[in-house]
Amino acid sequence: MTVSLAGCGTSGGSGDVTLKLVAADYDVAGGASSKTYWADLTAAFEAQNPGIDVEVQIESWNDVDRKVAEMVKAGEAPDIAQIGAYADYAAADKLYSADQMLSIPVQSNFLPPLVDAGETKRVQYGLPFVASTRLLFYNKELFEEAGITGTPDTWAELQADAEKLKLNTDVTYPFALPLGPEEAQAETQMWLLSGGGGYTDELGRYAIASDQNINTFEWLKENLVDEKLTGPVAPGELNRKDAFAAFTRGEVGMLNGHPSLLRAAEKAGVDVGTVALPGRQGKAEASMGVADWIMGFKQNGHREEIGKFLDFLFTDKNVLEFAGQNDLLPVTVSARDAMEDDPEQAHLKKFLEVLPGSVLPPVGKTSWASASENIKKNIGDAVGPGGSPTRTLERISRDAKTAESAE
Repeated sequence: MTVSLAGCGTSGGSGDVTLKLVAADYDVAGGASSKTYWADLTAAFEAQNPGIDVEVQIESWNDVDRKVAEMVKAGEAPDIAQIGAYADYAAADKLYSADQMLSIPVQSNFLPPLVDAGETKRVQYGLPFVASTRLLFYNKELFEEAGITGTPDTWAELQADAEKLKLNTDVTYPFALPLGPEEAQAETQMWLLSGGGGYTDELGRYAIASDQNINTFEWLKENLVDEKLTGPVAPGELNRKDAFAAFTRGEVGMLNGHPSLLRAAEKAGVDVGTVALPGRQGKAEASMGVADWIMGFKQNGHREEIGKFLDFLFTDKNVLEFAGQNDLLPVTVSARDAMEDDPEQAHLKKFLEVLPGSVLPPVGKTSWASASENIKKNIGDAVGPGGSPTRTLERISRDAKTAESAE
């Protein structure tokens, strides 16, 4: 779906400069909430900034990254793009850095983990637009039926609860482990972090086959998958979308989930509980964070006008409005504090609590795109029949390091 807001109060054509903005459509129900948000925001911006018009083009998430890439390749880059990745454009010197666009108060207001993830070679080019974190979801009704009175803090407790669910209920998936190609890189990172590892080491280099990571996947294979606690579909064939849908049907006892699943499950009548992800010895020290990005392109030379627009975009009102209507998390310190105090957003409070200490994927690496695809396609082999976590992780790690050395 392509939605152009030109002529809808967002581009009057009378300004000295017209900014072209391409943005993703977040309305999963097929409605017009994204279109309305950008129309209202740009109209308000134009009223305060005579001489600058903003033309907005909205594309579905299936198309938006490709459409922007095609525009850039054709020499017709937008001034601003709100998409899923920025690193390739930063590496090609096509983007303004954050300090070239933003006022100091705005730039200093981003949450630190999001700033770190937005940097390429220690310079921030990716501006976080919205964020998300992950928690362990569980079905309260199934827990009660299984005789489970608490919630798991450790992997051993999670395994024990999954065993009770399998023995005492008709649940299809005691623990759903979606390592299928849709979003296996995210599920993988959640487990790596809870095992004390991660995709990179303290110097930012790939460490996918570290001892901690191998031990984590050995535990998953031996204690959940081989014990048939992950349901009838092999983890390597189970996609996140299908696992989430099964949870909303009451077919899943536990799984790792993000904020939008909370509302979807509640609307379906599932009594949902959420807790921080369990770790090997206690609650995980770090949770996975995710961000979508917005960036300014150099091609048209509109640095000052882009900066004015982005300063306006990142005011608390605008940040909170978009995050709230999409069950996502704000990316700035002040907006996060405001959401935390808002009783209408109480359902997001636990997700907000883990956001400041979250760890994002290494999206600042141009090699991450290929490494991520490799993980999506192959990580399921690590826990499959006859699979070897060591062999699988070492193969993925070798390919990632080779790609990294070419950056």
